[in-house]
Amino acid sequence: MTGDKMARRHSRFPDFDDWFGREFPGLPGWRPATAAHSIPVEVSSDAGGYVLRAELPGMDPDDITITVDDNLITVSAEHSESEQDKEHSEFRYGSFRRTVRLPSTIPADQVDASYEDGILTVRVPMPEEKTETRRTIPVRRGGGTTG
Repeated sequence: MTGDKMARRHSRFPDFDDWFGREFPGLPGWRPATAAHSIPVEVSSDAGGYVLRAELPGMDPDDITITVDDNLITVSAEHSESEQDKEHSEFRYGSFRRTVRLPSTIPADQVDASYEDGILTVRVPMPEEKTETRRTIPVRRGGGTTG
């Protein structure tokens, strides 16, 4: 590469919230009362694994839950509204959830998470896939008795 900016990659397969977490067409802002707000995420990878960063401003780390199931990682959080009277508020309160699919099974006991300045960072080490396509096959001697 000659220092050019790397093009943003888009997945062929959107994650669950891309399909089910969107607003209803034609009705901006409409969401079922029980629906969780989507969490904006950014996923990157390097030689050691994946890094998922999620925007969760104003959250307490104790209110954030991360679950791993096979190759799915789910971030969920609850942000309660304060009892203070407000004349105007554009803050988002309630449940927040986002599920992201990674390409292989996640080693659940090795996932690490930290929260700083409104950003949740989840590090997922992934075992190196063996891409060996060449191997030597031993040849057995035919004939004779087997026993």
